[in-house]
Amino acid sequence: MTIAAIDPRQAKTRLHELVVIDVRTPGEYAGGHVPGALNIPLDQLDRALPDIRDAAERGEVLVVCASGARSEKACLRLAEKGIHTATLAGGTGAWAAQGHELDRPLACDVKSAWSMDRQVRLTAGSLVLLGLALGEFVHPGFRLLSAGIAGGLVFSAVTNTCGMAAMLGKLPYNRPRKADLDAALARLRSL
Repeated sequence: MTIAAIDPRQAKTRLHELVVIDVRTPGEYAGGHVPGALNIPLDQLDRALPDIRDAAERGEVLVVCASGARSEKACLRLAEKGIHTATLAGGTGAWAAQGHELDRPLACDVKSAWSMDRQVRLTAGSLVLLGLALGEFVHPGFRLLSAGIAGGLVFSAVTNTCGMAAMLGKLPYNRPRKADLDAALARLRSL
C-alpha cells in the first residue's frame, strides 16, 4: 500500500487547511512540533480512531513524526481502518531543515525534553560501554551485550524500525498524561 507524502514546503503553504497529528512521544513533541499539531502518540492511536476518522471526513489529515517512519506506520494503521491520511515527508527533521519554525512550549519545559533519537543514542551507547566494561572486568560473556546492541542497531537501520525506541516510549516521561491526550482529542473534535 502506498502512503501519500506531503513535502514540507507544500505542507507549510497548506497548514491552515490540514489537521496535523504528531505521533511522537510527549517529550519529543515538547521539544518542537509543527505549528498547530496535536500530540497523539503512536501507541495511543487506537484510542483516538473515532476522532481521527471524523477529522478525516471533514478535511485532510497530515500525520507527523521525527523522520517519517512512525508517521508512515500510523498512516498504514489508519488506512487499515478505512481512514485516509498523508505523512509529512521527512518529518519534523525535514520541516526544520527547510527553515520552517517549530512550536515549542515554555523554555522551562523544553530543557527536560529529549528527542527519541537522542534517548536511543544515549541508551545504546551506555549499554555498549557497559557490555565492554563488564566483559573486560567481570566475564568475557558480557561482550555479547555490546554485540546484541550493535545487531539491534543494524536491524533498526535496515528495517527502519526501532525496538529500543518502542521500549523507551513506554517510560513515564515519554507517555502522555491522560489530561494531555484528552485535551488533544477535544481539540481534534473541535476542528
